[in-house]
Amino acid sequence: MSELNTSFPKAILKKHVKAVDGISRWVDIDTLELAEDRKIVVFGLPGAFTPTCSSQQLPGFEKLYHEFRKAGIDDIFCVSVNDTFVMNEWALDQGLVNVKLLPDGSGEFTIKIGMDVRKDNLGFGLRSWRYAAVYDNGLLVWSGVEEGFVDNIEGDPYEVSKPENVLDNVKAFGWPSVTETLGEEGREIELNFSETTDVKETFS
Repeated sequence: MSELNTSFPKAILKKHVKAVDGISRWVDIDTLELAEDRKIVVFGLPGAFTPTCSSQQLPGFEKLYHEFRKAGIDDIFCVSVNDTFVMNEWALDQGLVNVKLLPDGSGEFTIKIGMDVRKDNLGFGLRSWRYAAVYDNGLLVWSGVEEGFVDNIEGDPYEVSKPENVLDNVKAFGWPSVTETLGEEGREIELNFSETTDVKETFS
């Protein structure tokens, strides 16, 4: 079995967003900024619009988002080796409000975190193995990597990375709740959009 990187890796992900002035722009997401001084859940899956990812894992994390906040998690990120346009459409199709999708079109982040796998048998090429992980200020504190990590595997293991299992393990840390509003205890992520200061940040 492959192991997750114990340090949250740095990668620059490209996202296409709509600005408040109506003009669409490319923005850079520095993954280190997502984890710095924060407790986060990140989960990787084989692909947008695929069956288990769309019917169980992603909607499951979205449904339990506020429970994760109560358990001390600042944010939840979903990573897939898909380009930003596919991920944007998937977010709309899923009606996401809370979970943030990270488009890892080139696979850079997935390779650096140690979860890259080949799925040529399905015509997918390079993809992410299914996993979930908890990072505290960029350091790995819990991981759930599905069994059978191997290229071109038949089937799609899905057990330890289920949102219910991840939540149970997060609760075991006994972290204080994160407030649902800006201010005293919680803080919203401020992504580096370089010069696009008028971009209305959205992952959905």
